[in-house]
Amino acid sequence: MSNEPSPVKPQSLAALKNVAACMGLVTRLQTRGPHLPGLGVFHGPSGYGKSYASIYAQNKTRAIRVEVGDSWTRASFLKAILREGGVQEPRGTVANLAEQAIMILGEEPNRPLMIDEADRLVTKNMIELVRELHEHSQAPIVLIGEEQLPGKLIASERTHNRVLEWTAAQPCDLEDTRKLAAIFLGGLGVHDEFLDKVRRESDGRARRIVVNLSRIAEWARNKGCKSVDGYDADLYTGTPPARRHANQRRGA
Repeated sequence: MSNEPSPVKPQSLAALKNVAACMGLVTRLQTRGPHLPGLGVFHGPSGYGKSYASIYAQNKTRAIRVEVGDSWTRASFLKAILREGGVQEPRGTVANLAEQAIMILGEEPNRPLMIDEADRLVTKNMIELVRELHEHSQAPIVLIGEEQLPGKLIASERTHNRVLEWTAAQPCDLEDTRKLAAIFLGGLGVHDEFLDKVRRESDGRARRIVVNLSRIAEWARNKGCKSVDGYDADLYTGTPPARRHANQRRGA
């Protein structure tokens, strides 16, 4: 390996491993054989880039994508699906809304439905509604959530049994970090050793890596640097600063 840092070239976030994993999951659901279930689960810790990966897959496949809100009811959930499916002002009872959603999903059986923050559907006892939508439309449905989502789904046996594929999001490796650096550091020279330090301090979480790379780029602009050599600020780890003692605040 050369001792001189080399500038990185811009690349697309599409090349990140979790984006490819999410696209692979969607493709397997779309191309499944007859009579196979069509639910998929994309799960992993916060900050691993699951939401971005699902947005990329949405753009590539024209998927209907919703992000479940903490305050949502069954009606809120169904109306969100209908709005994303092109219905301007969805109205009706929960049963009417579900029937409309099934019709829209069934019109294009290969068009996926992607549900982010799906953990909330389990917590709110609404996950059976997803099974109903899938059973009657046969549309591929991807549930996206935290690392505990597979365990939570066990409580709903009928939904759990209809999962065809479980895909776990992975922490960023050095290759992923290089690709993020290509976007957020632009032409700055950077050593692999430094990028790997950023990756470790960020716990492999894409979101934290992006925060760190953005801070490093700002530091370089302010210093007029063409490489990250000499970067001496603390890296963002997600850990809040320790609380200072009252005597320290007074300068004692």
